[in-house]
Amino acid sequence: MRPLAREEIVPLAAYASVRDAFRSAVIAHKRERRLAVGPDVTLVFEDRETLRFQVQEMLWVERIAEPERVQHELDVYNELMPGPRELSATLFVEITEPGRIRAELDRLIGIDEHVALVLGRGAAERALRARFDAKQMDEDRISAVQYIRFALDEAGAAAFAEPECYAAIRIAHPNYAHEAELPPAVRESLVAGLAADPRSLVPPIPAATPRAEPEVLYESGGVRVLRPVAPQLPGHLVVESSAPLTSAGEIDPLLWNALSDAVRRAASEAAARHGGCRVVADFAPGAPLRWHILPRPPAADG
Repeated sequence: MRPLAREEIVPLAAYASVRDAFRSAVIAHKRERRLAVGPDVTLVFEDRETLRFQVQEMLWVERIAEPERVQHELDVYNELMPGPRELSATLFVEITEPGRIRAELDRLIGIDEHVALVLGRGAAERALRARFDAKQMDEDRISAVQYIRFALDEAGAAAFAEPECYAAIRIAHPNYAHEAELPPAVRESLVAGLAADPRSLVPPIPAATPRAEPEVLYESGGVRVLRPVAPQLPGHLVVESSAPLTSAGEIDPLLWNALSDAVRRAASEAAARHGGCRVVADFAPGAPLRWHILPRPPAADG
């Protein structure tokens, strides 16, 4: 399968709008790529969509947006991508009782020599041993999560694609001996992945909503009166200069007179209509001179 590229990753701001739908689609997809082998071991076979989801979630949780850090996460997860005629899986040792975890993991030391993909039965049986990630293996302990691969030659790939050919995962560890046949749905998904990359499960990204603009009620002589997009109170108006204040904070006298006149008129109208108002100045270098005309809120009943 092709490695994931940075342009295939949804940016954080857009991911929020598709995250729930993408997660649901990946959960359903993983259901057809999951296999329990005995009571304590589960394999989830990876592909571009399961790995894309892990990348997206890592970026989301860690709030990673810088291109070089995004690429680092891609490099990490692309190492798990199955190659040509290869199955890649995450093996989970699922011990739910905290007091048993360490002891059970210790009992499974050496499991990397005892996991195989079995094709055929009897004299025709072939057992293709799993290759474990050497970076995760220690002589005296193992992790509860292991990354493994099964390499298939042409004959193995052809047999795996043949529904009548028996296919199973076998664990033949002295302390854990179990074998699980691949269900038809799981096998069908894996065979399809050997033939081609899966279709993207990322939902269409909604078109960006145009940013709302304040309604301009009056504009003349470098002054304008606005109705803000998100008013603090009904009847909230803003009087401001059309251009920002200079970094030195200098104000042209003619502009100041025009602004003062506009503020007086807006405040008088608000006071007459609402029984009173507040005028709040908002000055900052590099921003327009601005006053908020805030009508008196209605008195509470009682």
